[in-house]
Amino acid sequence: MTDLSTTWLGLHLEHPLVASAGPLSQTLDGIRALEDGGAAAIVLFSLFEEQIRHENAATEALIGAGAESFPEALDYFPVVEDYEVGPEPYLELIRRAREATAIPIIASLNGVTSEGWIDYARKIEEAGASALEINLYYIPADLGESARDVEERYLHVLRAVKGAVRIPIAMKLGPFFSAFGEMARHCAAFGADGLVLFNRFYQPDFDLEALEVAPTLHLSRPDEIRLPLLWLAILRGRLDVSLAASTGVHSRDEVVKYLLAGADAVMSTSALLKHGPGHLDTLVRGLRDWLDERGYRSVEQMKGSMSQRNVADPAAFERANYIRILESFRPPR
Repeated sequence: MTDLSTTWLGLHLEHPLVASAGPLSQTLDGIRALEDGGAAAIVLFSLFEEQIRHENAATEALIGAGAESFPEALDYFPVVEDYEVGPEPYLELIRRAREATAIPIIASLNGVTSEGWIDYARKIEEAGASALEINLYYIPADLGESARDVEERYLHVLRAVKGAVRIPIAMKLGPFFSAFGEMARHCAAFGADGLVLFNRFYQPDFDLEALEVAPTLHLSRPDEIRLPLLWLAILRGRLDVSLAASTGVHSRDEVVKYLLAGADAVMSTSALLKHGPGHLDTLVRGLRDWLDERGYRSVEQMKGSMSQRNVADPAAFERANYIRILESFRPPR
């Protein structure tokens, strides 16, 4: 039988299909459903920096309340460093998920600074997470902030968290860097064990009736795989990190393409929200059928076989392909 196993972040997976961070992993029942549906690993929904800050601020306010009038009251509170602050339910979910499942459970931290992350990264490790995904969601709206400033912000968080824990760290990045290849190389140099391509930035819209900024959420589409497909193919074999794809995975075809480009793991949430957790098994069976039809013995055999370093015409990934597309286009009659 075809061997579908792969290695992601040093973790052995039975196959490459991973449930990425999303609403389905917010409860233990949802996590069990994802495992039953066929997930090889699960990335939990993200713990946001704003939640950490809110909990820390609330605790500090509680400890400081009435201090000027009744300073002796402070004796009844532990010092801030010893106080158990933060969203404890998230940590408890990690503990329960590890006990209830037989697959890797990967935690996710979402934010823009290292504030509060180090302590929670340690707590996440202690709770039993198999790995930690750092999901940096940052829009550089300050017109005086340089590209290097933005990169340093990301790398500062990575270095701080990597130095605090022993579990593997994955960096989930967006594509909007001046030189994404260099940024990926810096992440590897600063200790990232893996890269997840790409983060989807949820962009606002305008409500023309209320004249308000309206948040919008659109599920990914299969045609969104092309940008991560390009960078997976470019990075494969050039960096000593695991690579994962995380955009537009709805059918077997996207799974196969990502693996051919060089992904070690393929993540999906939108398709699972649309079709249910059992869709994972459909994707796994589709991958197996594709490999069997073409005589592949394993996923490892086909991974990266169409990366830039392995194709006969590497220029197909670069500007020559752009020119070829323009020359070959014919408008519909």
